[in-house]
Amino acid sequence: MSQGDGGPRDDYGSYAGYGDYPSDGPGGHRTRTRLPDEPGGGYGGQRHPARPSRGLIGVVGVIVLLIAAIAFANRGGGEGDGGSGGGGKGGPAARPTAPTGERPVTGSEAGIATGFPRTEQGAESAAANYAVALGGDGMFREDTRQTVIETIAAPSARDKMVRDMNRAYTASFLEKVGLEADGSAPGGMTFVSRTVPVGTQLTDYSDREATVAVWASSLFGLAGEGSTRPVSDGWFTITLKLTWSGGDWKVASHSQKSGPAPVRSDATASGAEEIAEAVEGYGGFTYAR
Repeated sequence: MSQGDGGPRDDYGSYAGYGDYPSDGPGGHRTRTRLPDEPGGGYGGQRHPARPSRGLIGVVGVIVLLIAAIAFANRGGGEGDGGSGGGGKGGPAARPTAPTGERPVTGSEAGIATGFPRTEQGAESAAANYAVALGGDGMFREDTRQTVIETIAAPSARDKMVRDMNRAYTASFLEKVGLEADGSAPGGMTFVSRTVPVGTQLTDYSDREATVAVWASSLFGLAGEGSTRPVSDGWFTITLKLTWSGGDWKVASHSQKSGPAPVRSDATASGAEEIAEAVEGYGGFTYAR
């Protein structure tokens, strides 16, 4: 997907490496001097009672924090509380990260979830699932791209979105990302384009319109021996403006920007065959706020 309105993305994302940390001294070692337990007491003086080690204190502290966290998590979730807390103050409890618990939709069209409720949570759920569709490999082939747009776009925005997307997914762009002119992968290669929502944020809402930002991770590239475009991950935020149309939330427009991106992990990259098998073997999800 593109960094702006209506176009595909051809970058693969990158992370900042871990910074260098100064050592405690030459060679990175510390020098410690042990003093007598009592000033002037010598070795025969009375010693203080043994104190627990810092490591033991740290372990006990972690256990205490874990127990407290479990107890806190089990406090909520009561039926009908809508995920709200605040000790009776009426404020929402960590809305950007806490799930609401609303049931996901049961309907779908062209493999895309549809029939979202006319609520704030329904708009966020729709945005998350539409972000997945817009970031999928179906957008790189003309026939499936048309189907995706017809499914998720509002009737008033459909024609413009089709034109914009067709102008973006040109033969030259497809060649640039390593695909054939029809959007298919070269022989012996598996094309990967998958979006994984991390969270949603509702920035504007009425019973007719909603604006939702979806923070997501993505996998993009060609898996196969000798691939010059190996599959890599990236991070972006896609903002979707939704409108209530025909009994469902539909996309009126969307835009995209890079990040927020975490630091790079120390996981060892998998081989092309393992990546291809994972993409083909692991299915996606219907997302619900």
